Amino acid sequence: MRAAVVFFATNSRDRILNLTRSLAKGMESQGHQVDIIDGNHDVNAKLTMYQYIAVGVEPLSKFSGKIPDKVSQFLNSSGMVAGKRCYAFVTKNVFGAGKALTRLMRGMEKEGMFLKYSSIINSAAEAEEIGKRLHIK
Repeated sequence: MRAAVVFFATNSRDRILNLTRSLAKGMESQGHQVDIIDGNHDVNAKLTMYQYIAVGVEPLSKFSGKIPDKVSQFLNSSGMVAGKRCYAFVTKNVFGAGKALTRLMRGMEKEGMFLKYSSIINSAAEAEEIGKRLHIK
């Protein structure tokens, strides 16, 4: 099965990229083909051909739960995503991670995506374990 992991970095691109790679590695261990897409740079990427989509966001600041506006713009212009099974995740920060996850999930559901699971990820090891346990099929 083809899966995509889309991430949006704000402050520390390396941290969310590391979490994304670990998540993709865990998903690949289940035998799936996984592509990593940088939502900030790969603006013309289409998600239509993927059966499963994971979307990850780093909140804009350590205390607010705001996420970049680019997330909704990207999902709106990325092809047919309605009805796709997905996973939402945000990086752990001091206070606003829960609000950021709620906003991300709301934006994904607005596009018609079917959320199967969501979480706040703190480490690469945790991301890999989640990737191994996601029910993609």
